[in-house]
Amino acid sequence: MAIEIKAPTFPESVADGTVATWHKQPGDAVKRDDLIVDIETDKVVLEVLATADGVLGAIVKNEGDTVLSDEVLGSIVEGGAAAAAPAAAAAPAAQAAAPAAADGEDDPVAAPAARKIAEENGINIASVAGTGKGGRVTKEDVVAAVAAKKAAPAAAPAKAAAPAATAPVFAAGDRVEKRVPMTRVRATVAKRLVEAQSNMAMLTTFNEVDMTEIMALRSKYKDLFEKSHNGVRLGFMSFFVKAATEALKRFPAVNASIDGSDIVYHGYADIGVAVSSDRGLVVPVLRNAELMSLAEIEGGIAAYGKKARDGKLSIDEMTGGTFTITNGGTFGSMMSTPIVNPPQAAILGMHNILQRPMAVNGQVVIRPMMYLALSYDHRLIDGKEAVSFLVAIKNLLEDPARLLLDI
Repeated sequence: MAIEIKAPTFPESVADGTVATWHKQPGDAVKRDDLIVDIETDKVVLEVLATADGVLGAIVKNEGDTVLSDEVLGSIVEGGAAAAAPAAAAAPAAQAAAPAAADGEDDPVAAPAARKIAEENGINIASVAGTGKGGRVTKEDVVAAVAAKKAAPAAAPAKAAAPAATAPVFAAGDRVEKRVPMTRVRATVAKRLVEAQSNMAMLTTFNEVDMTEIMALRSKYKDLFEKSHNGVRLGFMSFFVKAATEALKRFPAVNASIDGSDIVYHGYADIGVAVSSDRGLVVPVLRNAELMSLAEIEGGIAAYGKKARDGKLSIDEMTGGTFTITNGGTFGSMMSTPIVNPPQAAILGMHNILQRPMAVNGQVVIRPMMYLALSYDHRLIDGKEAVSFLVAIKNLLEDPARLLLDI
């Protein structure tokens, strides 16, 4: 019996997807829960697993094809895997008996109708996995093999045209070009960034933060922190998330969004943390970050980072968010102007920490300094609010006790 392989049910925010990679080919044995095919959406890559043991039949949607929610991608011939071994064992005997059985209707390997269809379509009957009694090849088995044969040539060009995960490497002096289509994630990021700049009155304000106190606190307690929280490491991002949630309470417009002619104020802080992956920038969301401890924030970020690298982030984990933090400093960025992620109203950019001479109490001292950037939608947030918000984050980070005292 053939079982349909269907695309996942996409949420309302995802219109369709693209077949990224078939991990099995027609005729391959599959087991229940084996990874069959990847579907790439605007947000994440979704895995489609086998729902039964059998053999992969015809592929309906090739790599690069667009698919809708619950659309049929191909089929699995149930039980084919179990029958494949007896059929393979019987193949030598079948070949030896072929001259005698060619004219008979009592063929022990294939039904007459199955043999006729195979001959008309150039199919080697011995290569077809039989699902009939005792491994007998049925008419349905050959029909599935014919469909698979027709689908296979079409699949090859699509696979060759699949976008590379990384940029190609050219030898010095080569005057060659290579054109590959954007991944769906990259294309969506490009579209949203252009829309943000076209539809927003976006401005960026800057400030700098002295990281001395945060770095001293981290250095003093990082080992105890990791031991006390089951291996969770204390980084800088949790301090920034915590400071941001506190500042968002004081300046709710920065945590709001525009919906038509309405302003939507959010009584919670769902913080998106930008993570770089092989398929492009993704922004998983820490839900109710204002209620999370430093350990919970660090643990959540670490889990999201691993999922992003493994391509395991779900759509729910990437949907929503009221404010975003991005850290270009991990790549050595000194200063940048991050672009707001609609429908959010603002995004905070962290940067590299550099030792710089600073005037402190009339003395020139060397301090670890970081530039901060806040890009915001000026339609919703006034300049005074944006600057005050950034100053609040600066003050909280330069004196971390404020985070505990709520001052």
